[in-house]
Amino acid sequence: MPVLQPPRRLSRLRRLGVPLLAATVLHTAPAAPAAADEPGWTAEPAAGTAAARPGGVRPYFYLAGTAGTVLEDRLALVNTTDQERTITLRGADAYNTADGALAVRPAKPAAGGRSTGPGTAAGAWISFGAGATVKVPPRTRAVVPFTVTVPPASPPGDHPAAVVATEAGREVGVRVHLRVGGPTLAALTVEDVAVRGKGSAAAVAYTLVNRGNVALTPELALHADGLFGAVPGRSARTLPVELLPGQRVELTEPWPGAPVLDKVRLDLTVTAPGGARATATASAWFVPWGIAARTGLGLLALGGTTLAALFLVRNRRTRRDPPPDSVRGDPQDGAVPAAEPTTSAPEHELTGASR
Repeated sequence: MPVLQPPRRLSRLRRLGVPLLAATVLHTAPAAPAAADEPGWTAEPAAGTAAARPGGVRPYFYLAGTAGTVLEDRLALVNTTDQERTITLRGADAYNTADGALAVRPAKPAAGGRSTGPGTAAGAWISFGAGATVKVPPRTRAVVPFTVTVPPASPPGDHPAAVVATEAGREVGVRVHLRVGGPTLAALTVEDVAVRGKGSAAAVAYTLVNRGNVALTPELALHADGLFGAVPGRSARTLPVELLPGQRVELTEPWPGAPVLDKVRLDLTVTAPGGARATATASAWFVPWGIAARTGLGLLALGGTTLAALFLVRNRRTRRDPPPDSVRGDPQDGAVPAAEPTTSAPEHELTGASR
């Protein structure tokens, strides 16, 4: 699917009063050699009175109107090759990918998957009429008109869409930033905050959800406090993400100031133009497990050595002190047995004379 580049400025939104042409307008384009890896054709907003840049060059379509109106604009297709090009045009819904990039829904569902075609949102409001398939002669610029019909019951706010040009399997998406008039709300939340990695490679993972009805360009700031004092965080900076209404993105913020040893409370603050503000808190332990493991093994080895020494000393003492009343040697080997205790008895004289 084609990935869209975010618009450089979203603050100036206005209705484009370009008259709808009855048919495709062709202009001769200057010949230009195409590189081997280039398709040889381009798609971009046609120059007009509503061009946002000097010289009439517009990077994106900017359309605004109330519910029930029909808006008009023109797409320019330029063929710089010597061959005729057959290009198919369609409208599609724009959305955020999981990492925050802008993309468009495919024209057909993937094999075995459910349909995510353009008929669910603003992509279905775009119509090229009979000009949905355009044959562009060699070295020719074709200007193709299209309309955006806003349904009467459309809610106010931003409705992201795109114009997609397809030829020989290659797709080019051109952003259509469409705003329906009415009350707007800028709101977001921060969820699923977690700290990953350690040291200079630490990062904070989190999820941003756009709860309002306008696209947001958020700013993120990190504030951290540890048990041992203040910890370096991150000052506020604009994220390279355009968060579309109702979309959810999973982002990661590098945190090179993470401590080596500490327990940290981390506060995330996200703001966006229009008054959107959200905060989230997370805590994490930072322990140098490599040093702790080596220290633990050293203490374990020292304890084992001490126990072994105590065992040897006790064993030697046991050998030096024989038990009492034991035989000191074998009489056959010339050893003297232990002396037996004696008791006193009366002595009798034996003679042959009678008394």
